[in-house]
Amino acid sequence: MPADTSASTRAATDLIGAYYAAFNRADWSGMLALLTDDVAHDLNQGARETGREAFAAFLARMDAHYAEQLHDIVVMVSADGRQAAAEYVVHGEYRSTDEGLPAARGQRYTLPGGAFFDLRDGRIARVSNYYNLQDWIAQVTRD
Repeated sequence: MPADTSASTRAATDLIGAYYAAFNRADWSGMLALLTDDVAHDLNQGARETGREAFAAFLARMDAHYAEQLHDIVVMVSADGRQAAAEYVVHGEYRSTDEGLPAARGQRYTLPGGAFFDLRDGRIARVSNYYNLQDWIAQVTRD
């Protein structure tokens, strides 16, 4: 692999690693700093939101309802460093009821998830998140 390709894949891997490290610290401003101004965010089983401001609003909603940590993160990067994917396990607590979802009672859950990224100029230009919503619902509605 040519040196520049290796450098671009290393830089992309570091960028995604920094993104998830900020997530695990609940460092929302740190996460936002890693995004392009026009970042596209594909919500799991939902619509696309565009822009850093929309992403900040999403983080605020998530922070109000969930406390999560990601473990066992594996990052995969294309040879040109322009695309990446990550797989991880979410360990979370459902703290307050999110609109349209079951009632929150402090339920804990463990859920595999993943994300796809487009990268541009050393920042994240797209994040598409995926997890099994039905699995999550089953976990938080158990008696």
